[in-house]
Amino acid sequence: MENKQKSDYMMRVKNVSFSYGKNKILKDISLEVQTGKITTILGANGCGKSTLLNLICGLIQPEQGQILLDGIPVTSGDRRIGYMLQKDHLLEWRTIYKNVLLGLEIRGELTTEKLSYVDQILSDYGLDKFRLARPSQLSGGMRQRAALIRTLALKPELLLLDEPFSALDYQTRLNVSDDIGKILKQEKKTAILVTHDISEAISMADRVLILSKRPATVIKIVPIDLDMKDRTPLSSRNAPAFKSYFNLIWKELNHDA
Repeated sequence: MENKQKSDYMMRVKNVSFSYGKNKILKDISLEVQTGKITTILGANGCGKSTLLNLICGLIQPEQGQILLDGIPVTSGDRRIGYMLQKDHLLEWRTIYKNVLLGLEIRGELTTEKLSYVDQILSDYGLDKFRLARPSQLSGGMRQRAALIRTLALKPELLLLDEPFSALDYQTRLNVSDDIGKILKQEKKTAILVTHDISEAISMADRVLILSKRPATVIKIVPIDLDMKDRTPLSSRNAPAFKSYFNLIWKELNHDA
């Protein structure tokens, strides 16, 4: 039974609370993240979504509760977890290839096997011909793709994405979220995506976790089943059930507005 639970759920957050000084940010948060699935965390600006991600990756510690990855508590700098931030943080003085290798370089893991994997994902996801380009020569969308590949190069068990499309214009945001959603599915990655965009949350997710205003608690967890073959984030928006999920989540978010 224990082995089955481990394969079904990679991460468990159990009754986690956190405060900055006297300001309560998160209150009694519990959630489970299914292996190979994308969970989106949705809530108003300032409700504590990014704080929750920082707790999940071990950057900060909860004042109470537990955060377990494959049954083992997460720690600061946990190498099992990859983190993709709002900004791509690509270094202009390095080529795209050198930027993608940065994490492996810092860890001292520039092995033949991992360099071969980097070559493969650069080719698979359309960046191989830009490997010698500088970040300023790429579009915002391609920069985000490079940032994702940099994170994937480390082969994390769990990938955290903190509003990675928020700095992009609407059209680019749709295209990049579609690209990244497809990559995560193809790589069979377990991921947690933070967003405040309802449509984005539904289109990307297997499950949507809705947080209340601060101090944040879990209002509702919504499994997403759009009954689509070969579903992608863009095609999800055209699903007959999409509007129903949108209305349900909208009502939950605005229940105490």
